[in-house]
Amino acid sequence: MLQTEIKDCVATIRMNRPDVHNAFDDILIAALTAELRRLDQLPEARVIVLAANGKSFSAGADLNWMRRMAKYSREENLRDAMALAGLMRTLDSVKKPTVARVQGAAFGGGVGLVACCDIAIASTQAAFSLSEVRLGLIPSVISPYVIAAIGERAARRYFLTAERFDAVEARRIGLVHEVVDSGVLDESVAIIVGQLLKGGPQSLAAAKKLIADVSRRPMDDALSAETARRIAAIRVESEGQEGLAAFFEKRKPDWC
Repeated sequence: MLQTEIKDCVATIRMNRPDVHNAFDDILIAALTAELRRLDQLPEARVIVLAANGKSFSAGADLNWMRRMAKYSREENLRDAMALAGLMRTLDSVKKPTVARVQGAAFGGGVGLVACCDIAIASTQAAFSLSEVRLGLIPSVISPYVIAAIGERAARRYFLTAERFDAVEARRIGLVHEVVDSGVLDESVAIIVGQLLKGGPQSLAAAKKLIADVSRRPMDDALSAETARRIAAIRVESEGQEGLAAFFEKRKPDWC
């Protein structure tokens, strides 16, 4: 179901259902949610990489799960949807930096997983589709994260057409940050991870919270004062003091 490895301060979670293209069901959703929460509490896991075994990153909802859902009552459907919403919110809000390693197809909810990660690196072999409307459904629980990544204009196209698009288009619209040949995908992920590990763990978490709190608010006096409060607070904390001292002393900070 899942494989997790922690090495050199990096936790790599691999979805391991290659026979069904890493499609998720209620069991995988619960397992992935729990694993993300566990890793978020481990000091030795400073960066989380979300990856997958096999040809596909994630084909979205598992067909057998969808067959079961089709027979659910409204209350059962709501409970099921809330679990998926919880997974997306957990991935979006973990304190650690997250990197999506997208080696193949990401459809439906798989696109949501990519959008929820802080950084996404895709192989040229990757393909994407928000295919829900062709099933008479909508990409509802992933919509806040996907729209935040690609913008309303691109969402109007891809939510409605459900067409497939390649990794180059995914980069153009903001879903992924880099597109590389499959042979250098791991190397490219490692380079990004190396950059992340140069940041202070507390400041990385604070920077993530800053983005979440600021990005959807209008600039006003309250927001200006809040941003000033946050930088003033972090400057006097131990990590901020160490970072500044290392800079002036021309050495690496202790977290490196």
